[in-house]
Order: sequence, then structure tokens, then C-alpha cells
Amino acid sequence: EKENQNGFIVGSDGIGVLENGTRVYARGISGTIAEKTLVEKNRMVVLPDGIEDATAAAMPNAVAGSAMALRFRAGIKSGETVLINGATGFTGQMAVQIAKHYGAKNIIVTGRNEKALKSLLELGADEIVSLKQDDESFISQLKEIHKNTPIDIVIDYLWGHSAELIFSVLKGNGNFTHRTRYVSVGSMSGDTIQLSAQILRSVDLQLSGSGLGSWTKEEVKLLFSEILPEMFLLASKNILKVNIETVNLSDIEKMW
Repeated sequence: EKENQNGFIVGSDGIGVLENGTRVYARGISGTIAEKTLVEKNRMVVLPDGIEDATAAAMPNAVAGSAMALRFRAGIKSGETVLINGATGFTGQMAVQIAKHYGAKNIIVTGRNEKALKSLLELGADEIVSLKQDDESFISQLKEIHKNTPIDIVIDYLWGHSAELIFSVLKGNGNFTHRTRYVSVGSMSGDTIQLSAQILRSVDLQLSGSGLGSWTKEEVKLLFSEILPEMFLLASKNILKVNIETVNLSDIEKMW
């Protein structure tokens, strides 16, 4: 409240119109929940016709939280198998579709909400693994999948206990193992895990994180020059499905 009295404006990005009438998505310099705002010229994307403002506003955070991990940290290649841990949220829904767009052949999704998990099958997921089942069943189901279609990439939005279970699935038994790139994007289930050094030594594992601070300047430049424009275009053609709920600005505090 005190910050607001001093002129602090919330909002880090948004959809707006330039003086010449061009509709854009942009990162703000001085806060974006305002009638006018200053934005960074090199962090601005012209929107295609056919995409609604609310859809475009909802997408960038989720696109950054999925495409950057898949493309730059995991280096996804066509035909690979991707496991998305905690895929039932908005970013997870984007990750399923973007992984498919980038050529993933097999997409496995985990989550607790059974209805949301099933809806991911319509967005391109191939197999669902419920986090509601006991640990032994979760491990057994995932081991069977990993045996039949070795997991190339893990995009993890949960961390915590489920990550520990996935690492135990990947653990080698003294033989040569399949190379897996594991990317931590979120930590909805807890910020810390116990990771056995024995597991790290037993498997060909690349462990990395994707988020602000881990991306290079070149990667961020590509987010604005290539990735976001492409995803906005796919959404404008309804190839990328964006499920959002809109509310009045006057209700923002209550909805938050």
C-alpha cells in the first residue's frame, strides 16, 4: 500500500497498442497495470490478427516456462520421448503441445487431477501416470514405460518427492544407461530433494534448471524474436489451444 502511494505500478508485462495502432506484447520497464507504460523495444512482439488480448497476455510466461526448457536446456530432437512432471497446470498444458510441435514422439504426463490428466490426452499426451497412486505403483508404471520407450527428457514443474521417485526410476544397475536430460522448471511440491550420489553415478544424466538467470542473452533474444511470435501465430490459428478464464480488472484482488 505504501509502495502504491509512492507511485509503484505492478505488472511486468502485458498487451498494449503502440501510438501507430500496432498491437503488441511487451515487457514493461515501469509496471504494466496502467493506461500507459514504458516498455523495452527489444522485448516486444507484434501480435498476429486473430489472437485475443487475454489469450496473448496469458501465453508468454507459460511459453517461456516450457519452450525454453525443451529447446535450450533439453535440446529436444524429433522422435524423442518426453516426461512432463506436473503437467495439469496451464504451463504443463502448453508444454505438452509445444513438445508435440517440436517433434516429441511420445509424451508422458504426471499429475494428481485425474480429469485434467485425461484432458491432456486431447492436447497430445500419449500416457498418463497418476501421482495419486502409491510410490511403488508410480515407480513400477514409470519403469515399464522407461523400459519400452526410454525417457529422453524430463520437464519437471513439481520437484519434491515426485522428483525423487523419477530419479529412482532412472537409476542404473551397473549396465550402460539411456541418456536422459532432466530439467527443473518449478518446485510446486517442495524446493529441496534428497539426491543420492549413487544415482548420479549410475546413469547418463544431464541435470539442469530453466528460468531467469539460467538463460543466456542470446536465448532470451530468441524467445522474443522467434519463439513467442511462432507460438502467438499457432494460437491465432487455434493450433495451440489456450484454455483461460477472463475476469474483470476490478475483481483482480479477489481472484489473485
